[in-house]
Amino acid sequence: MLVPLSWLKEYVDITVPVEELAERITLAGLEVSAMHRVGDWWDPETIVVGQIARVLPHPDADRLVLVDVDYGAAEAQRVVTGAPNLFVYKDAATLPVMKVAFARAGAVLVDAYSDELPRPKKKLKASKIRGVESAGMVCSERELGLSDEHEGILILPEDAPVGVPLRDYLGDIVFELDLTPDMARCLNMIGVAREVASLTGAPLHLPPDHFPVEGADSVADYVSVRIDEPELCNRYTGILIKDVTIGPSPKWMQERLIKAGMRPINNVVDITNYVMLEYGQPLHAFDYDTLVRRARQAGDATPTIIVRRAAEGEKFTTLDDVERALDSSMLMIADTLGSVAIAGVMGGQESEVTETTRNILLESACFEGINNRRTGQKLKLFSAASYRFSRSIPAALNAIAARRAADLIRQYAGGRIVPGIADAYPVPQQEVVVYTTASDMRRILGMAVTLDQMADALRRLDFRVRQVGEPADDAPADATFALHRVPGEPLLECVPPWHRLDVRYPADLCEEVARVIGYEHVGATLMEDALPTQHRNEVTETEEQIRDILIGCGLQDTVNYALTSPENHDKLTPQQPAGTAPHIVLANPSAVERRAMRRSMLVSALENVAYNLRYAERLAMFEIGRVYLPEQGDGTLPLEDRRLSITLVGPRQPQSFYSTDESSQEMDFYDLKGVVETLLERLDFKSGEIEYRPRPDTNTFGPRCAEVVVQGTSLGLMGEIHPQVRSAFGLPSVRINAAELSIAPLIRPQWRLDPMQPISPYPPVVEDLAFVVDESVTVRMVEDVIRAAAGALLVELELFDLYRGEPLPDGSKSLAFRLTYQSQESSLRDTDVAKLRERIVRRVEREAGGKLRG
Repeated sequence: MLVPLSWLKEYVDITVPVEELAERITLAGLEVSAMHRVGDWWDPETIVVGQIARVLPHPDADRLVLVDVDYGAAEAQRVVTGAPNLFVYKDAATLPVMKVAFARAGAVLVDAYSDELPRPKKKLKASKIRGVESAGMVCSERELGLSDEHEGILILPEDAPVGVPLRDYLGDIVFELDLTPDMARCLNMIGVAREVASLTGAPLHLPPDHFPVEGADSVADYVSVRIDEPELCNRYTGILIKDVTIGPSPKWMQERLIKAGMRPINNVVDITNYVMLEYGQPLHAFDYDTLVRRARQAGDATPTIIVRRAAEGEKFTTLDDVERALDSSMLMIADTLGSVAIAGVMGGQESEVTETTRNILLESACFEGINNRRTGQKLKLFSAASYRFSRSIPAALNAIAARRAADLIRQYAGGRIVPGIADAYPVPQQEVVVYTTASDMRRILGMAVTLDQMADALRRLDFRVRQVGEPADDAPADATFALHRVPGEPLLECVPPWHRLDVRYPADLCEEVARVIGYEHVGATLMEDALPTQHRNEVTETEEQIRDILIGCGLQDTVNYALTSPENHDKLTPQQPAGTAPHIVLANPSAVERRAMRRSMLVSALENVAYNLRYAERLAMFEIGRVYLPEQGDGTLPLEDRRLSITLVGPRQPQSFYSTDESSQEMDFYDLKGVVETLLERLDFKSGEIEYRPRPDTNTFGPRCAEVVVQGTSLGLMGEIHPQVRSAFGLPSVRINAAELSIAPLIRPQWRLDPMQPISPYPPVVEDLAFVVDESVTVRMVEDVIRAAAGALLVELELFDLYRGEPLPDGSKSLAFRLTYQSQESSLRDTDVAKLRERIVRRVEREAGGKLRG
């Protein structure tokens, strides 16, 4: 936000030095990131205010004139120029008062004819132009570096004092503010002026928002307004101005717009932009005659402005001559024939104001911020207006800004304002009441402030305040919930002004008081109480340990929305009827696609994959979060179960010069199983406590699915996402391996400390055994039998080969294990090992149906 100091001074008297002002408003939350000094490089000796005394024809050039400039010296200075706005006076007997920027020889100016950007500066030299001496120049805006305008010289206001250095008269300081979203109320000059007034105690001067009314007709005779979507537009006002003349805006307005970073266009458009910068209310002007013609095409006598949603797939051509495809989430301004503007984003080409426009309908409305921002993002249309709408506009401002703009149009475009305002206001802005105490201030900010001091600070911000004994009976709970009140302590009842939509809670009031008093006056204080005793939080410790382990495995920690849609949940179970599982649905969701609390972490993971696979071919990520299960709750609130999701997609390693065939292969079920095994092992679970049970799933997972069981408790499922689910989320034909595990069974109330086993001084004995078993027998089943049969002498067991094929019978497989025996008491003899082998072989044959392979 660019704030010219000269413009700001119109609304508030500023007596403090500029540097002090910048520091004070920065400390109050309006960060001044830079101060641009306009005209700081103009030499006060050679660039001054001058007045045109005479304009004479050049004796030897038809396109040039001789101009005598009075600049405060004893004699006027003659210069040669071809400026069109002076050339027209070459034969005039009398001249209007024309004050100009006059540069004498030796002045440094921007080279207006250079093709370099930014244009360089050069020193002005006296010269002869077609035989006439010219020792100076009357300057254009480009030569002064004010803008790119070079069609004529800069004409200053008539009251500009002759001979005064131009830097003193026209120079300015422009503050560049970096405003955070909570300071959106200061995206306008008056908003900044209100802050300056509250900090300095200076009075605030607001511009008039009224105008003389002429005519016995009424705006209701010409146009009506209908709002079909009050939740997206709670107010729409329109003012009709007839018989305007489109032309350039006044010079002072153009200069202010340029300094504020906007390009002048014509008087009507410039005035709508000017009022937007002044008040923060975006405005739009329609060609009223176009609306009338469209109404008659539709069979109506007068236009009806309709605020409605776009039709799905509707096409609309905007002011930039681009046809855009719309969807039903986008809000439109329409008439009975069709759309005329995208609400709060951009107007339509057909109804734009042109040089031939004579009657205009001025729009001032309040559009819902989130919807407006999303519309702009979808269409890739961003403007100063949509930026302000997306940060919320108070509905009370609509009529104020519309009247101000209408009056300026009346003054500078010569129009007649039709009496009345077309005003549809289905959801009026409600007044808010908030309570606070001196104890609140002390608790939140650590500074002692009396109620009188708080009241004085808030009144400077235009709050209505009074002391009361108790809150009003109808006071909302959120206005008093934060009260930290000593029994019998008086309350401060506060009503924020209409332009402060951000103040809702007692903490907000404390913040406002601190800003006015100054954060620099908040002193350092020690805690009054001893530090509270810290207790271990096993849940947090376990989750942090899980994060460290998975990040060490190369996975990324993600934070996804806990809000989704029932439709996306139904995609996880395509074999079941839609809507069979209950959901917690929000009464007032921020968006339709975020209206339900998730029941599964996988829906968030798949939404994340669907988005990120557009930009990356490999994803390895996890999330720790909550799912919400109403059927397992207490009847009022749902069960909030903390879970872990793991998702692996794409090649095992990112593509690089060192990639191998194996690293380029897609991650599969066993890569996921390896991550889960590593996690459980690092969490100190023994291999005998972990079991992976095959569980073919016809819904979320396909046949490659297993249930993870730890100490007899099910953690959850892991596997490869079912192709139908993958397709429902719009994902490509790649393997998506995912797991969703409960965290509660992983939490140890007391960390288990296993006694240290001494290293055996006796040598180990290693042997390999291969068993032929049925395909239905799992490796885990055979391992359990081997461990039970071998007892404590078996110190290590490893599967090193899996074989299917000849000469094995169909439906069978060979599992080869490497067994390591070791005793703590003596060296093992061949007879000891033979007894162990016989016992193992018998039990595998009896309990797993396996035969030792010769």
